[in-house]
Formats: sequence, C-alpha cells, structure tokens
Amino acid sequence: MPTHYPEVSATGPSLTTAQTRIRITSSPRAWSRRPAHVSEALDFWSFAGGAANVVMQLGWPEVAYGVIESKVESGSLMRHPWKRARTTFQYLTVAILGTEQERLAYREAVNVAHRQVRSDANSPVRYNAFSRELQLWVAACLYIGFEDTHQLLHGRMSEEQAESFYRSSFTLGTTLQVTEEMWPATRTDFDNYWNDACLRVSMDDTVRAYLMDLVNLRMIAWPLRLAFGDLLTFLTVGFLPPLFREQLGVEWSEDDRRRFEHLFVFVSFVNRFLPRFVRHGANYVLMRDIRRRIRAGSKLI
Repeated sequence: MPTHYPEVSATGPSLTTAQTRIRITSSPRAWSRRPAHVSEALDFWSFAGGAANVVMQLGWPEVAYGVIESKVESGSLMRHPWKRARTTFQYLTVAILGTEQERLAYREAVNVAHRQVRSDANSPVRYNAFSRELQLWVAACLYIGFEDTHQLLHGRMSEEQAESFYRSSFTLGTTLQVTEEMWPATRTDFDNYWNDACLRVSMDDTVRAYLMDLVNLRMIAWPLRLAFGDLLTFLTVGFLPPLFREQLGVEWSEDDRRRFEHLFVFVSFVNRFLPRFVRHGANYVLMRDIRRRIRAGSKLI
C-alpha cells in the first residue's frame, strides 16, 4: 500500500530516532499481549506531557506563529489556559471516543476558530490553520505523546501492538481536515515521516520566549506554580525529545532521564491497581460535557 502523506520540504542532514524521540530504557514489556488501542492512552497521567506536546507542535514556525499571532483571544493559551486546556482535552477525547456525528460537530466548532487563524502581511511566516500539512504535523505530535506515555505506563509494545495502536490513532487528525490517505500507511512509514518532518523544527527568539513562558507556567497563578511548578516543568522537559530540548535551549542530563523513568516505573506500578474509571474518569466527564453541549446547542469551544 503506497504512502500518501505530503513530502516534507526541509534542508540539512537526516535525523535519527535518537534525536526525535525520548529514550525509554526501563519500561518492561506491555502488561497484556492483546492488540493495543489508542483509547488505552487516555490515562490522566498521559496529560502530564501536555505542555511538552504543545512545544513540539510549535516546533514548526508556521504553527508557532499561528498560535502566537492568533486573533482568537478566547482560545489564547496564555490568557485563558484552563479554557484552552479543556477544549484541547475535549478534542482528544471526542477524536478517540466520540461517534462520527460528535466528531463532525467538534470539527465544525474548531473550524469557526480556525477561519480566523491566517497570516497577514506582517507575519514572518505564511500560515493557514486549514492547511492539512500543518494539521498532519500537529496530529503526529499528538500521536507521539500518546505512544510515549502509553509505553511508560503500560510497558513497551510488541511490533504487532505498536501497529494496532498506530492504526487506531488516525482520528487524531481525521477529526479535522487530515484525510486517512495522508497518514503514513504503517508504523514504520510514520517513523520515516516523523524524522523528515522534524527537519523543519526551528525556534527563533520570539517562539523560544513564548514556549519558555509555557514551560515555566507563566500563564497560571503563582500559588499553583509554587506548589507544582518544579514537577510540571520537570515532566515537560522530560517528555521533549533531544531535538526539541536543543532548540528550546533547556538542559537535560542522564541523571534527569533516570529520575524521569524511575518516576514512571513507580506510577506504572500504582496504575496497575487503579480501576479504569479512576484512570480514565476525566475523559468520561469531558465526553459527557461534549454530549450535553451538543444536545443543548451550546458552544463546544
């Protein structure tokens, strides 16, 4: 089966997985041998890497300036962080758990906001939120985040499990404008796409300053930063592949990596004893809220 994803235009030497993915060495084999599905990654710990995933998405300048220059004030991450978090997590929830009709409703709501996200004459790069190429990149980042966290929590997947997990993830992009034909056909094809796409990762001073505010949680109240800031910053940097850390200019030592993995060894052990409704409860609440809003004809974002 041919691969239909668009060619990624970039210059420079090729990248390796060691540069574009986090290294996980302490994760044991998966808990189960049954086929894996992306819905299993909707664990509340999966969202610990949310800020890192935003950094990765904004690694492409077109996505970064689309966010930084966005005229949709109500969806601003820095001005309305909790609302933005809610709508982002609901997008992921409906993309994975929703019906076709629910995905269509959410797509239309997102499209309303995306129509206002276009570059103008003063923008340093050209962008359009409806670009399928940009949406494929964002969806690929989301997939990377889910796969990394799933393996930290549930153990390394076999090749067959990784393939089934990957195949079940296509709705992360197809809920918007990405077509199924654009997705790399196999998990191996995805690795090739990802490494090529990462050649376009570039952060200038403006983007770097914006993202460092995100990493340092400048958008939330100082009491929360005081209580959770160090842990969340540690998790954010830990979920970033080496390439993104280098672009951002943050340090990450081998001791940091070991502490990060040991934390998830502990979390993974505890997670085995938590019932599914606890681990996935937040997503069920978000899904009920989406359905309530659809029935009431309320705004979804």
